Amino acid sequence: MPKLLKDHHDLFVDLLSYLEPYLRNVTLTPPIRILYQGTLRVLLVLLHDFPELLQKLYLANEPKTTPTPTNSNTSPASNLTAKTKYNIPLINSIVLFVGIRAIIESGTESREVSIPAAMSIFRYLAVNLDVSGRYFLFNAICNELRFPNNHTHYFSCVLLYLFAEVSQEIIQEQITRVLMERLTVHRPHPWGLLITFIELMKNPRYNFWTRSFTKCAPEIERLFCQVGLKS
Repeated sequence: MPKLLKDHHDLFVDLLSYLEPYLRNVTLTPPIRILYQGTLRVLLVLLHDFPELLQKLYLANEPKTTPTPTNSNTSPASNLTAKTKYNIPLINSIVLFVGIRAIIESGTESREVSIPAAMSIFRYLAVNLDVSGRYFLFNAICNELRFPNNHTHYFSCVLLYLFAEVSQEIIQEQITRVLMERLTVHRPHPWGLLITFIELMKNPRYNFWTRSFTKCAPEIERLFCQVGLKS
């Protein structure tokens, strides 16, 4: 990595590390809020004008030791969970299992997805997990948004249901964040991901544009519009 890029990378990692506890606990004092908004602006400039640089910054964060078949005591799954208290493969498995059971119980040809037990489980997890846990939960749901079928339809409805029915804006913001993270990368995007985000933006039921996080900065609002147009 060129020295200049490495210096910028190290500074940006330090900045994000400093912000992390405030964002995790959602305690943004006025000075921290200004710093957070400035960080978002920098990220948006990089994303819009220098996507290659942002990609290099991301890819430059390589582990110091890469597990190999001859030098590793950990599996890929354990590597994923090494930096968090959550068992990410377990969360993925729970989401998939609950969803498949709900689809089977609703009938393979049915469009009905309101299976109370399954939706209650997803709602309980969304409300009771902390910020990190919800992030992994919503990512697990988004993993199932693929090509047109009952499976994708069900998990799309789950995500939209949580956005509409759980009246906590931090949850709605996290759902939007997970979708946006996947839609701001280069195409192609999974069909289910696009349909879910378009429905979220354009269906009046979800009041997407009235949420405060969509207007926290002009750059954020423009990014939503750009992604919506590309979709």
